[in-house]
Order: sequence, then structure tokens, then C-alpha cells
Amino acid sequence: MYLLIALSKNIQTVIIARFIQGSFGSTWATMVGGTIADLWTPHERGLPMAIFSAAALGGTGIGPIVAGWIEINPRLEWRWIQWIQMILCGAYSLLVPLIMRETRSSILLARLAKKIRKKTGNHRYRARIEDEKTSLRTLVWISCTRPIHLLLTEPVVSSFSLWIGFLWGVMFCMIESIPGLFQSLHHFNIGQEGTVFASMLVGTGLGFASNFYQEHLYHKHFARRGPEARLILACAAAVMLPIAMFIYSWCSVPYVPWVSLAIAITIYIWATFIVYLAVFSYLADCYGPFASSALAGQSLCRNMMATIFPLFTKRMFAALGYNWANTMFALIASVMVPIPFVLFFYGPAIRLRSKFSRMIAERHK
Repeated sequence: MYLLIALSKNIQTVIIARFIQGSFGSTWATMVGGTIADLWTPHERGLPMAIFSAAALGGTGIGPIVAGWIEINPRLEWRWIQWIQMILCGAYSLLVPLIMRETRSSILLARLAKKIRKKTGNHRYRARIEDEKTSLRTLVWISCTRPIHLLLTEPVVSSFSLWIGFLWGVMFCMIESIPGLFQSLHHFNIGQEGTVFASMLVGTGLGFASNFYQEHLYHKHFARRGPEARLILACAAAVMLPIAMFIYSWCSVPYVPWVSLAIAITIYIWATFIVYLAVFSYLADCYGPFASSALAGQSLCRNMMATIFPLFTKRMFAALGYNWANTMFALIASVMVPIPFVLFFYGPAIRLRSKFSRMIAERHK
């Protein structure tokens, strides 16, 4: 798809290629949480989840920095953004078969049983999954429908998906607003506009550093709070988010230094990182082998918001102005502040009403 975009002659080709690219690329994002849940126990997976979150959010900041200076170079321009990405992804694709291994416990047990049968000649060694074989059609149907089922029927997945989906949509609106704000108010060129995204890297770094404190709190309070101990810093982040948006909205004037906007972006990304990490870690803890499906459901909601929000961003900013448009986002974020608090205090009772998370809780007793 990078090749198709790089060689495209019109915007329609770019849109179609980007759609296909996003459809295939989303698979990787939904699999990471489940894979980490397979490899590490709940008490060990804090750092791996933080590394993944840093890559997801930090990459969003690195891309515009590099792309801005590539585009401003007259010998490269925007097509070389695609060529460079194609080279990097091509190299990575060659490494995937060498470094990726199966992690799902049921599949590994089936392979182990097969190996023992071959070694001993005793066919009574069988994994449960071997006796529950289903058709490829059924597996595809389950893979496609279970995330949506969890998203619509599980209150924990629904509430977190709504929250992180809104934050993701606002983040992309913020990304969309940066060129207009910094160009019209502070007269930045394309390269300088791209460099503003370094504030996202700073916010990601602060979020990554905060995770070590969150891990300390998690181990300290897990015995009493259970998986809800993952949400302690998320409660603080819920308050930070509207504060960051209010700063961003009311510093969007020519006579306020541009660094105030960069600070607001940093705080917003810092808080978003904390929430993003809490969502992945908490859902992985609550849903165990169904973690990939739960995370796929929230990823669907999150990426739909990221798609929808930029569609109305320019018109919204033109109609309301940067101040009032971002103030509206800040007010909505203020309404969502109670979400992590409700789950922190009432999460166990909510999970007991859930078929999937109750099954995992009973398995770990």
C-alpha cells in the first residue's frame, strides 16, 4: 500500500490505499495485548505493556517530526515519506517469520501433546482443543464477532472503549489543528510544525516514567484491590485530561507564547498514555485468554473515533474557532472523569456480572 500511495496520481487512490492499509495494519495492534497476556503473568506484564504503549503513542509523535522535514525538502517531498516507510516495513516483514512465535496456551498445549504422542506412542495424551476442533469458517466468525459482542455487552469494555475512543479522536483532532494553529498564529513552516510533535514524545516519556510508580502502586494494593489496582494513576489522568484541553483551548491566541500549546499537548499525551496503558493492562488482567477479543473491541471503537473526528475537525474549528471547539472537548472530558473512579471502586461487582471476566476470576481462585 505504501507503493500505491507513493505512485498515486489523485487523492482517491490515496484514500483507498490508506483504508486498505489501516484495515490490515489494525490486526497487529489488536494482537499485542493478547500476546503480552500470553507471555507474562499479570504481576509481570506492566513493563511490556508500557513499552508497547510508548511505541504506539511515541510513534505518533515521531512520524510528523520526520515527515515534516522530508516534505519541506524539495528533492524528497511527500512521496518519499511513503518510500521510506515502505523500506522500513519491508525490512520488518522479513524479520517477522524469524522472531515471531506462537504464544497462545491452547495451541502450545496441542503441540506438546502431539510431541508426547509421537515420542511415547501413547495416544491418550491429548489437549482439550484437539477434541474441540472447529471449522475455519467458525473460527473466522468467532474472531470477527466476539470483539463486537464484548464491546456491546461487557460494561468494562464498553466504558473504557468509549473513554479511550474519545481521547484518541481528540488526539487526532489536536494533530489536525497543530499545522493551522502554529502556522496562522505563530508563522511556523512545515518543518517547524512537525517539530512541535516532539511534545508528544516528551509526554510519552513522562507517561513511561509514571508507569514505574503505577507498578509500585499495583504491587502494593493488588492484594486488596485486585486488577483495579491498575487504575490508580488513571484516576489522576482523568483529571489531567480536561486541564490540558482547557490550556490548549485558551492559549490558542497570538499573544500567548507557542510553548504554552506545546505544554498542553505534553500534558494531554502524558495523561492519554496513562489511560491507554491502564486500558490494555486492565482488560488483559480481566479477560485473560479473551484479552485479544476485548482489546480488539476497544481498538475498533478507538480507531473508529480516530477516523470520524478528523472528518469534521476543519469545519468545526472554522465554525467555533480553536478556543470554543477545544473547550467543548474539555467539557466532554470533564464529564468522563468519573469512569476510572467508578471502575476502581465498583469494578469487582461489575465484573461478577460478566460471563467472561467471571470465568477468568474463577479460574484463578
